[in-house]
Amino acid sequence: MIAYYILVFLFGLTVGSFLNVCIFRIPAGQSIVTPPSHCPACGKRLQPLDLVPLFSYLFLKGSCRYCKARISPRYPLVELLTAGVFLLLFYRYSASPEFLFLVLFMAILTAIFFIDLDHQIIPDELVISALAVSGAAYLFHLFRPLSLYGDTHWWTPLLGMLPGTVFLFLVLLVGLILYKGEDAMGMGDVKIFAPIGLMLGWKLCILALMLSVITGGVISLFLIATGIKKRKDAIPFGPFIVAGTYITLLWGWDILRWYLGG
Repeated sequence: MIAYYILVFLFGLTVGSFLNVCIFRIPAGQSIVTPPSHCPACGKRLQPLDLVPLFSYLFLKGSCRYCKARISPRYPLVELLTAGVFLLLFYRYSASPEFLFLVLFMAILTAIFFIDLDHQIIPDELVISALAVSGAAYLFHLFRPLSLYGDTHWWTPLLGMLPGTVFLFLVLLVGLILYKGEDAMGMGDVKIFAPIGLMLGWKLCILALMLSVITGGVISLFLIATGIKKRKDAIPFGPFIVAGTYITLLWGWDILRWYLGG
């Protein structure tokens, strides 16, 4: 069993390394395939030994082998975070179809987390990718029901696409009215809840929405109270959506049973 966890950890590091490319290139409108990985400082093409997830960063002491420019610690952080996300999903779902769908789904949401944090956008390419994964999970569910949805009804995942998108779209409209065209929430936040709801089903989608709003509100108040952010500063909501969704994937049904007193 330990060997499986090691394999999942290494797989997570590898996927995290690819996500670093996506996080850097997608907002810039660049291809994630070409050109090959290179040092952003000197432009030197990186060799295989320079690209071993986490270990190359540690071996090179956080600097480029060729020009000695410092490498952002964000790169190993994303790799470790992705590996940790995969490990907890494996602990929760073991080797199952749910695990396979969810690691792909959370990989996309992890990229969204950092892109929205940096640029306050959720690219349509990632929304479509997430919709493709959740759509594949739904089609699988029609033939072999997934435990994610809590029942075998074909309409449960489809209904899940409504609560988050409808609620956030209404928030978007209110923001447009109150702030006179300067929306307090981006359309990307509305769009991403469609694949999230399709993956979770309507019950867990409502929980994920609640957790996103609660964590977003608490952390935003903390940032404003500590002076890190000002009241008029924009705080991206995407990272809170990702966090709320991940918590729901791991403990959603347990939270609902506790809340409902079951």
